[in-house]
Amino acid sequence: MISKIVKSIQPSITLELNAKAIEMEKQGFDVIKLTAGEPDFITPKEIIENAYKAMLEGKTKYTNSAGILELREKIAEFTNISRKTNYNAENIVVSNGGKQALYNVLLAILNPGDEVIVLDPSWISYEAQIKLARGIPIHVPLKFKNNFIPKASDIEPYISEKTKAIIINSPNNPTGAVYPKETFLEISELIKDKNIYLISDEVYEKLVFEGEFFSPAEIENLREKTIIINAFSKTWSMTGWRVGYSVAPLNITKEIKKIQSHITSNINTPAQYGALSAFDVNIDYYINKFNERRKYVLDRIKETDLEYVYPYGAFYLFINISKYDNDDMNFANQLLNTKRLAVIPGSGFGAKGFIRISYANSIEILENGLNRLFEYIKEL
Repeated sequence: MISKIVKSIQPSITLELNAKAIEMEKQGFDVIKLTAGEPDFITPKEIIENAYKAMLEGKTKYTNSAGILELREKIAEFTNISRKTNYNAENIVVSNGGKQALYNVLLAILNPGDEVIVLDPSWISYEAQIKLARGIPIHVPLKFKNNFIPKASDIEPYISEKTKAIIINSPNNPTGAVYPKETFLEISELIKDKNIYLISDEVYEKLVFEGEFFSPAEIENLREKTIIINAFSKTWSMTGWRVGYSVAPLNITKEIKKIQSHITSNINTPAQYGALSAFDVNIDYYINKFNERRKYVLDRIKETDLEYVYPYGAFYLFINISKYDNDDMNFANQLLNTKRLAVIPGSGFGAKGFIRISYANSIEILENGLNRLFEYIKEL
């Protein structure tokens, strides 16, 4: 009696491992969790105060289902400055986090049986959301020797007449890779004569520590095919506020607004006013702290013979553990059971033989966690 599509979807392996670690903590075990994909900082006080002020002023009612005009105008301005584009408020829909923004987009563009190309390793929810939207995920395995950065030659064999979109994620979760401009130029050439959208997940755009962030929307002949997914969650430590958004051509945005009006109406009103003040917050401190932690993790990993993807952005290190255990699920479970250290197995992202650790933690926690990881490896 249950939907076959829903039955085919696996629970988030990230949340599953985290839940197991939390349960062990409740039982009194000293557990270190390097699993969470969220900053450990509290939300900046300016954002909290603006949301509180909005509530006191009675701004607790329904808003336009696409989001308050002031916020959409700010998002358009923020997007245009960094990408040299000319979006306006009508291109923006503010949603319940980046997850709903992505799901809205998939619902808007997919017909049953349409294919969406997913570049592995990839964020866990892409496959599930494509299936829920009645699409078919087509997984493209990328190469570790290329830092899992896609090339047109990787993607081309998987394109068919049913291909409706390609999902790109840079800076990348789980690898920390940042895609260069050349990657998008190659993809632009690949799809120039095809009716294929490029869905660009850019939620880590401000967390680039070496090199520069590049969006496919900066390529003029790609712009009408590009749909940007973004959120306030990572940059401003607002994961629980659930404020994300899509930036899309007007014909797509029109459909996204329709979808959102029936699913959630608008998102939380005070959260929108909190997000409105985020653009005036200086985030240099947070970015510098993440970079400090990144450098610490990279220095420590040199103590081992482990290979990894060099992380230019986001706050993850993707480590190849295949020489110690080909079964990364077993590796992660044994690491948690014996050393009380929780990490995410790479198979959850479509990359067997890897684990992902998050360095969105204090140096003290990272030190303790890495010590446990290295102890386990030495025992193996």
